[in-house]
Amino acid sequence: MNLYFKQRIFLLVLTVIFVQSAPAQHLSAQLNSVILNTQQGHILQLPGFLTEKLPSIDYQKVVLPGPQYIISDDPEYIRVPEIIAVKEAVQPGSVRLYVYNVNGIKEPGKIDRKITAVIKNTGTGNMHMRMLRYSSQPPTTNYFLAGKNGLRDYFLSKPDEKSRLVKPGAIIPIDEKLERQLVKYDELVHGFYEFVIDQPAEISILQTSPETPGPKAAARITEVASSRHTNAGRGLFGVSNYLIIAKDTLDTNNGPVNLIVADGKSDPWVIGKDASTGGLAKLAGNYGVMYNIEMKWKSTNGKGLALVTWNARAGDNKWCGGMANTIIISKGKFKEGVVQLPANELLTKAAPEAVLVQIFPPGKQGEIQTIHMTYSPPGASCLPTPFVFIPVDMK
Repeated sequence: MNLYFKQRIFLLVLTVIFVQSAPAQHLSAQLNSVILNTQQGHILQLPGFLTEKLPSIDYQKVVLPGPQYIISDDPEYIRVPEIIAVKEAVQPGSVRLYVYNVNGIKEPGKIDRKITAVIKNTGTGNMHMRMLRYSSQPPTTNYFLAGKNGLRDYFLSKPDEKSRLVKPGAIIPIDEKLERQLVKYDELVHGFYEFVIDQPAEISILQTSPETPGPKAAARITEVASSRHTNAGRGLFGVSNYLIIAKDTLDTNNGPVNLIVADGKSDPWVIGKDASTGGLAKLAGNYGVMYNIEMKWKSTNGKGLALVTWNARAGDNKWCGGMANTIIISKGKFKEGVVQLPANELLTKAAPEAVLVQIFPPGKQGEIQTIHMTYSPPGASCLPTPFVFIPVDMK
């Protein structure tokens, strides 16, 4: 067999494979109707359509100015009755803090604990601390609920008008709710805060007895828990905000496409430093990092654009069976604002389930419009959580 025929057969085989594995590029009339008749945030069924093999949107990622960022999620389960989970020094300016820790005491028996966050003024003058965003969830074994509602409350919160005064060397609770909460075994404490300070400070997340004030425990505890390197991570990170801009204008005539962020590959994990070890820290999942997404699109075939998300990691392991999220999305068929995903259930499980985020009507022929989203990887959910843009016939 000569080279020409070998090449022809090879190309034919590739074509067959591609046709068999390529995702559907257009919705059926039935699925189109399902999308148009679904309420925002609700679960819908898209059998045979959802796949990670859809073409991906190529984008540029810009690091935006943002707060110093501390996360406490390694160890996630605190196994010692009284210990510090994370301790980091911060400078005057804005700070974002994500508390994601569980009472893990089970030996010699399961006991109630307090998990709290405190701040110490390490400067020489009075420190003024003002909360910009605040989200504090009750202790719960429903981690999906805590992550989903934690983002919702963070997005909806407003800055405090008054500041709190902290004397030099003094320690105060960052969140008075955490000070009052009783945390039972296996319950998650979920707090998400952003605040501004005008003196250098030291922030600690700790576990202690329910009757012990957090500042008192922080003053006497010297031991910091060992990192297990099995969860999102802990430490101080300089990157807290991204701007994601699609390189090309999406055209509805080209079919559905995927937007994938927080996958650890095309979008690597943020790197910081763990003060307790002096080593580098990796924020696996980029949890707590804010993605400000801008995407331009146009309709050259008269179709609108539906945006859905789904749990693409459902089959990975037993921890990935559900996904629950909250984002901010710009105006379309539904008003602009905060949307829980899903809004009619606690979580979405696996394909063919998807969640409708928004439907964008077409503009004039070829008119370029811009979609804005604010996304942060949802706590308790496996990543990535793809956003799928699907052309829909709205006539």
